[in-house]
Amino acid sequence: MDQKPLISIVIPVYNCAGYVNETIQSVVNSSYPNWEIILINDGCTDRSPAVCKEWETKYPEKIRLIDQRNQGPSVARNVGIFYARGEFILPLDSDDKIHPEYIGLAIAQFQSDEQTKVVYCEAEKFGEKSGPWNLKPFSLKQLALDNMIFVSGVFRKKDWEDVGGYDPRLIWGWEDWEFWINLLKHGGKVVKLPQVGFYYRIRKGSRRKSTNKAAKRLTIDLLNKKHPEFFEHYLHGPLRNPRGISILVNGIHSLLAWKPSGIGKNMAVLIHEKRKPQPLT
Repeated sequence: MDQKPLISIVIPVYNCAGYVNETIQSVVNSSYPNWEIILINDGCTDRSPAVCKEWETKYPEKIRLIDQRNQGPSVARNVGIFYARGEFILPLDSDDKIHPEYIGLAIAQFQSDEQTKVVYCEAEKFGEKSGPWNLKPFSLKQLALDNMIFVSGVFRKKDWEDVGGYDPRLIWGWEDWEFWINLLKHGGKVVKLPQVGFYYRIRKGSRRKSTNKAAKRLTIDLLNKKHPEFFEHYLHGPLRNPRGISILVNGIHSLLAWKPSGIGKNMAVLIHEKRKPQPLT
């Protein structure tokens, strides 16, 4: 029987002692047998490292704990993926969970279609809020405006290497969104599994909810500097703040910058002088 490919689940950990047990247990419960977990202690100040160490001791050949000073999720994920032995990578935040069938279904998709670049799934929220996470359908045009692929999509380690990993400058959030843009802007098949395979915890103090307006502006500036051709192609100009008005604002800027000539110029004069155009003879 063919050996199933190894998948590395990379879990950055920062002060999540009350949640990380559930996260790790959800991976251990996976029906897919060939996995490893890379835990990155990102400078925790609580009991999280001790909790992670217990798991490493229990599964020494499957779970590895790496310590580093606090550098944020981009660096932590990059460090974990660098040391990962798997052909496939599944990033997982230390307070979220996966379904036991998610990994197996994702790997099966990769094996059935070599063009597949990213696999994700239906998702549900839990914690302070619960229910389906209604994500918009994937398209590159929609990806230019917002992220519809949560961080825990599955991809090949080689593709991570090819794009240079997660950008460590994105310390305010959206580093996963920028990674997907970087990974997919030149093509690649994205598959969303119809099954619920990911559970996103809603809690106070999470980085997703605490990003402020100034941080969003800085993040948008960096995205525009890194991917100007991508945004020009799909938004006809840069990403704006708020993002939802990008196409409208860029369209207005294009009209204001337009310089009429010939018939168009004459029509512009007529409109300005409120005269009716004469029929052509």
